[in-house]
Order: sequence, then C-alpha cells, then structure tokens
Amino acid sequence: QVQLVETGGGLVQAGGSLRLSCAASGRTFSSYTMGWFRQAPGKEREFVAAISWRGASTSYAESVKGRFTISRDNAKNTVYLQMNSLKPEDTAVYYCAARDGSVLYTLPRNYNYWGQGTQVTVSS
Repeated sequence: QVQLVETGGGLVQAGGSLRLSCAASGRTFSSYTMGWFRQAPGKEREFVAAISWRGASTSYAESVKGRFTISRDNAKNTVYLQMNSLKPEDTAVYYCAARDGSVLYTLPRNYNYWGQGTQVTVSS
C-alpha cells in the first residue's frame, strides 16, 4: 500500500518553471514505478512522465519532452517533476501515481495508487 501527496503547484507565467514533489508513504516505495499525469478541465487524464524504480529509465509525453524532467530520491520516498518553459496549455491538475511493476506504462488504468493532485496554472 502506498499513499501519495503532491505539492509544488501554483500560478506561473508562461516561460516560467515549477517543481512538483510527490511524497510517498510505505516501505516499498523503491520498488514502484512512478508516474505523473495531468488533467485539464473537460479533458481526460493524460500521461506526462514515468520513471523506473531505480530511476534508470524514464518516459515522457511528446508534448513535454525537453521541457520536463522526472526524477526520484528513494531515500526520501519522493518523486519530482521539474517543469521548465511552461506554456498555458500545461495548465491542469497534476497527479502522482504509482504501480507495482517495472514497465513504464502510459495509461492511467495501469497505475494502482494516486495522489489527490496539485493545480498548475500557467498564464499567458
């Protein structure tokens, strides 16, 4: 069982940066693949990035490649999403997710545990 809490969202101007954090509880955090998803109003939840349990493998949505970086610190039970060069279309609620397995799935249904989400708003 894993409980996830996201922090770091907020309001930022286009071109700015934010770093999201996701703190996890549970002794087996290091064995979970972690992902970030986002959901804008009226849209489905979409994949943003994922990272393997050791951090050796990562995957990104095309829309964020080169701008976002996912990382993790297993000693702190925390996964991060560094977001640079933010655009208004990045505005959404961002969710942290975890799955017990090694495959970097991009579909929400493949993740077992979810945080409550944190709002990111990018103004133009």
